[in-house]
Amino acid sequence: MPINTSRRQFLRFAAGAAALQAQTVQPPNIVFIMADDLGYGDLGCYGQKLIKTPNIDQLAAEGMRFTDCYAGCTVCAPSRSVLMTGKHTGHTSVRANTGGVPLLAEDVTVAEVLKEAGYLTGGFGKWGLGDINSDGVPWKQGFDTFFGFLHQIHAHYQYPGFLYYNGEVQPYRDNNGGYKEIYANDQMARQAAAFPLEGKMKKKPFFLYVPLTLPHLELLVPSDSMQPYDKTIIEDGAFHDPRNHYAHQNKPRTAYAGMVSRVDRYVGDIMAALKELSLEENTIVFFCSDNGTAAPLWNDKGYFNSAGPFRGHKTNMYEGGIRTPMIVRWKGRIKPGSVSGFPWYFADVMPTLAELAGAKAPADIDGISIVPTLLGKGTQKKHEYLYWELPKYDKASGTFADDVPMQAVRMGNWKGVRPKAGGALELYDLSKDIGEKTDLAAKFPTVAKKLEEICQRARTKPRVQKDIPNPHWQ
Repeated sequence: MPINTSRRQFLRFAAGAAALQAQTVQPPNIVFIMADDLGYGDLGCYGQKLIKTPNIDQLAAEGMRFTDCYAGCTVCAPSRSVLMTGKHTGHTSVRANTGGVPLLAEDVTVAEVLKEAGYLTGGFGKWGLGDINSDGVPWKQGFDTFFGFLHQIHAHYQYPGFLYYNGEVQPYRDNNGGYKEIYANDQMARQAAAFPLEGKMKKKPFFLYVPLTLPHLELLVPSDSMQPYDKTIIEDGAFHDPRNHYAHQNKPRTAYAGMVSRVDRYVGDIMAALKELSLEENTIVFFCSDNGTAAPLWNDKGYFNSAGPFRGHKTNMYEGGIRTPMIVRWKGRIKPGSVSGFPWYFADVMPTLAELAGAKAPADIDGISIVPTLLGKGTQKKHEYLYWELPKYDKASGTFADDVPMQAVRMGNWKGVRPKAGGALELYDLSKDIGEKTDLAAKFPTVAKKLEEICQRARTKPRVQKDIPNPHWQ
């Protein structure tokens, strides 16, 4: 994808600024690991009692754990679009959750900003922002190397027939014909753990983006990750998707626990690679989830308490659908064992990573840098509000309904939620009602009106968005 003139000029300016700073300060390597549908309460450091996550818990012990961090949206593709572009869902390019709708050629991604600042950029996992033959593929959006899934529906299968290495198909023929030999996340995580060595050999700072597909359905994981839970997890029936889209699972809870623990294993592998290469002190590591838990959607019935103290889950705008665990660790720079209640979300990742890299983020984004909070230095700018939406999408036409979409907005401790398109805006005081049980809209009409006004002015009408057919899979 050729970069258009205005975007190229901006990126060259950002790279120049980065080069000047690099003369005196070596920018840090950046590792951003993101689980898929992991709940706020699925990690030991966030209160989980049944699932073991020692490596992620160690990250929290050695870094900063956030209590009030939010994903970009309540579903996969729009959330990832916010992460990559720094624009919330009222402005970001991809607002349909098909997984094949592409980013635009003129979009500036965080990978592009970092690449132009001299970073080696690699992505290993699920992309979801443009399928093959589109302008949205990662190697056209700033990534030097990409290995994994492009379309998120393809990523629903843990044992796929192929993955993409940049534009080339990497076939896994042993996964065809009913055999399940090659676990996609093992392959992607192995490549991710090897990427820091490439950065060190090329003597370049690196951006390593690892959007794993666990613990998203389908509920399949190698037996060595299920075995530790065989005697401790109490099952309550098998899971079978009536659409026959996902594999039948006789032990859904055991599989889920094993999938979360396998994510933890991958985190440990990446951290071990950084330590072995003596890169820990100049590498900042982020860990999070792309949206809230999906456990209620496969009838978990709250067994793991995956949403923690929150109401809701993936696909809705209550806290359980958009609040994510977020851990940031930078040895010697971020205070170990610290906890922050600063409210921020995926739109802030772009400016935060840009500042860490000595680069400049685009001026038209919605995010702010949280580097002052991470490093405990300087004055932290605050958001006037945080905003989310999920408009109704018509796949046939690629358009969205004209009615008021599902929305949420947070202003201080006030939270507005429109649970369905065209519905009334509910109002909650998160400082007193973290479970969003008591709607205060009638009691505080002035606050409700202000949040309603924000919901109206925070968005632009979505563009027409369509998948591009993939020739490699059905």
